[in-house]
Amino acid sequence: MLLHAGLPLEWVGLATAVIGIKAGAVVYTAGWRRYRRKLPGRFTGTQLAAFVGGLVSLWAAIASPLDKAADKFLSAHMVQHILLLTVAPALLLLGHPLLPLLRGLPEVLRRTIAPFFLRGPLRRAGRALAHPLVALLLSSVVLWVWHLPGLFQLALRVPAVHLAEHASFFVSGLLFWYPVVQPWPSRPRWPSGAMIPYLLTADVMNTVLAAVLTFSDRVLYPAYEFQSRTGAATALSDQVLAGVIMWVPMSLAYLIPAALLTMRMLSPARRQWANAKGTAHP
Repeated sequence: MLLHAGLPLEWVGLATAVIGIKAGAVVYTAGWRRYRRKLPGRFTGTQLAAFVGGLVSLWAAIASPLDKAADKFLSAHMVQHILLLTVAPALLLLGHPLLPLLRGLPEVLRRTIAPFFLRGPLRRAGRALAHPLVALLLSSVVLWVWHLPGLFQLALRVPAVHLAEHASFFVSGLLFWYPVVQPWPSRPRWPSGAMIPYLLTADVMNTVLAAVLTFSDRVLYPAYEFQSRTGAATALSDQVLAGVIMWVPMSLAYLIPAALLTMRMLSPARRQWANAKGTAHP
């Protein structure tokens, strides 16, 4: 699980994550069913499948054999990061999770928790962090800082740091994808067209880091060379593979939504709607 990890923290963290994932599935499904009866056009099987897919991706990242493989191979660790930064957050948000999660809770607990999420300081803090500029900056900083060799290897050695790394990837991923997915019933802070340069900027940040890993002529994280005992050449090849994994799938995760948004903006129906709106209010 973690290099030189203390067994108690390792297992407590894993058990907490698995219990949380299962609880999230049960609570969301209960809330989704209730909203499905009231709003069948809003909550379809697509939202349920997306949310469950996000939970499965989260489980694969932190509780499947991939987590153990990430101790020996940087390429496996990079797949883990992609799941935490991109796949799991985007799928969870596509499930429009806030209201189903609240509605699925027992009534007493829901009345206690709901005010914190729907109004007050916590809601204001969430809105501030999910602002596109803040979310983009935060996700970029998290991505780069945790891949600095010293901090990356510290996370491999110290379980608490490793848990903090994974948590920050997941939280920053949720904040980054929130303006793009715009889960109901939230309202967009920026027009959808602004999400195109937003996504392209994130892709540039990712591409530069991926290029550093891919084209480096030395092993950037010697812990993998020591742990796998395969030698510098094999560790360097694995590092190149990790860079390619970061480069291609992560770029597609940014470029495909950007392309879809572009096609939506350029579609004839969209232009006709914009023209009609403009002529209606001279």
